[in-house]
Amino acid sequence: MKEYKTRIADDILLRKLKGKGAVLIQGPKWCGKTTTAERIAKSILYMSNPEDKEQNLIMADINPSLLLKGETPRLIDEWQLAPKLWDAVRFEVDHRDEEGQFILTGSAKPANMKDVSHTGTGRFSWLTMRPMTLFESGESTGTISLLDLFNKQEKITGINNLSLEDIAFLCCRGGWPRSVFQDNDIALDQSFDYLEAIVKSDISEVDGVNRNPERARNLLRSYARNMGTGATNETIRKDMISNDSDSLDIDTVVSYINALKKIFVIEESLAWNPNLRSKTSIRTTDTRYFIDPSIATASLGLGPNDLLNDLHTFGLVFETLCIRDLRVYTESINGTVYHYRDASGLECDAVIHLRNGLYGLVEIKLGGERLIDEAAQNLNKLISKIDIDKMNKPSFGLILTATGKYAYKREDGILVVPIGCLKN
Repeated sequence: MKEYKTRIADDILLRKLKGKGAVLIQGPKWCGKTTTAERIAKSILYMSNPEDKEQNLIMADINPSLLLKGETPRLIDEWQLAPKLWDAVRFEVDHRDEEGQFILTGSAKPANMKDVSHTGTGRFSWLTMRPMTLFESGESTGTISLLDLFNKQEKITGINNLSLEDIAFLCCRGGWPRSVFQDNDIALDQSFDYLEAIVKSDISEVDGVNRNPERARNLLRSYARNMGTGATNETIRKDMISNDSDSLDIDTVVSYINALKKIFVIEESLAWNPNLRSKTSIRTTDTRYFIDPSIATASLGLGPNDLLNDLHTFGLVFETLCIRDLRVYTESINGTVYHYRDASGLECDAVIHLRNGLYGLVEIKLGGERLIDEAAQNLNKLISKIDIDKMNKPSFGLILTATGKYAYKREDGILVVPIGCLKN
């Protein structure tokens, strides 16, 4: 049996199966969707199995209910090959009237839903999986729990075993499950292979639109240069023009970006809109991020040593890694990660907002006393702007760092936590 590292999604999937008849697991290719589902499923149908694929497709067309017979929860892998299975699953869920009946997984390519008659509302739950966090891959010690920080932990103690060189490698390796078990030099190849698959096939297969591989590569480079910012589509278009021999209109750029969103290559961060004491105008532009930092480094052709020699770029890539991990940790505790930016120039890299109304503010820095001091001042300035008569006071202000041996609380109350200490 191949080795399996426990995923945070394991518990989320079990929880969702208790509340709905079917769960659809979505996310980027290679992130472990099928493997996670296999661990929980009691029976499995592999729609793409070469020995049975043709017969499965015929059966899905003439009598799909036969494909759904089996011990539950039943996994239907690559279900999107036969979109009619969606309505069949919905029908079975209705008539069985029991939770936890089906798990659906597939490639990142969306199914053609034109022949589907029902959205699945009330019957389906959706679970988004991402590449592995540092805690899941075993690099984070997990001595600081994000959930505990919301519980107003008075003292924090955590140990970090990762150096700046380690973080540079982990940014370039990414959280792809297979790469975690490989030798370092082989593991670093995986993101470049992933990039090739995106530009040569995935970005066109997503919706049947033939897209130019070099233009797709050019867009990903431009996107990487603008990650962590609220750069407009026009800004990205202008950045691309210098490397694009043909005319390039804004609709084409939007088309490429939307295709990358559909296959979970990029995942932008929505703006947070709090109640402020001042009338400062809040910027509502989404912030640009890749779903994994290794896609950014591959798009730019960078390795760990390149990051160490360019700390500005390293800082942006590290921010993407932290956002990836924060999204996974936050969703496991029923929350969402946002970004804050206002007209005065005040920003907050991440706002973690839970369903119960609690929230925490996060700044992300590589490390160093000067940068930590600046981040703490920034957090305290934002905290002072929030109208606590109209909304909760933030549960914490947190600075996530790449370096530092320990996690600690500053005298001003701001927490400093290396990403190598954090878990959900």
